[in-house]
Amino acid sequence: MDLRAYLKARTSKALRNRIREVRSDWELSERHRRSVKKARGLLSTSPLKLNLGCGSNPRSGWVNVDLFMPRGVVDLQLDLRENWPFPNDSVSYVYSEHVFEHFEFRKEVPHFLSEAFRVLHSGGGIFDVGVPDIQWVLQAYGHSEHEYWPFAKRKRPDWCETQLDFINFDFRQCPEWGEHKYAWDEETLRRSLERAGFRSATRRQFDSTLDSERRRTGTLYMRATKP
Repeated sequence: MDLRAYLKARTSKALRNRIREVRSDWELSERHRRSVKKARGLLSTSPLKLNLGCGSNPRSGWVNVDLFMPRGVVDLQLDLRENWPFPNDSVSYVYSEHVFEHFEFRKEVPHFLSEAFRVLHSGGGIFDVGVPDIQWVLQAYGHSEHEYWPFAKRKRPDWCETQLDFINFDFRQCPEWGEHKYAWDEETLRRSLERAGFRSATRRQFDSTLDSERRRTGTLYMRATKP
């Protein structure tokens, strides 16, 4: 019996899944560690602008960060749940689009916001975030004529059939898409930003020079400053 068959015969599916998760977490930890070292070479660039969770859309003139994208596509593969390798008051702009909803609300969100607040310049450093607008989605429930439904049926997987299927997908998503950890509306996002110390948290319009065109519909964009 080979090792794979041996382990399968003597372990549960849940345990094997957990082992795979640990292997994946180890690789992500190594990526983060390498990028922490690499970040030191970027600190001479001033002022820094961070494009967090940029995916396949890196932006020229920014430090493009994404844990899951390959080196060469992004500047740094950082795990933003860890401490960020940038000094206090070293960053002029922190931007993220459809990333913030992937952080757990009670611990990861406060850590993300505290690190952003710490690294931003005092007296005007900008925190700019775009998240799925869950208020828009919830307003559509029970109203088949709402503008959300044509949008949702173009963008969501085939297994979404009922209205609640679509809403569940927007709240949580499925593992292969990257799970959402929290749903945001304007009131809740503003509260979290203000509790982290940010001021002037304001909803803004889509900005074609900054935001992704494919995110124009259904995204809540908010901008705040560090006093």
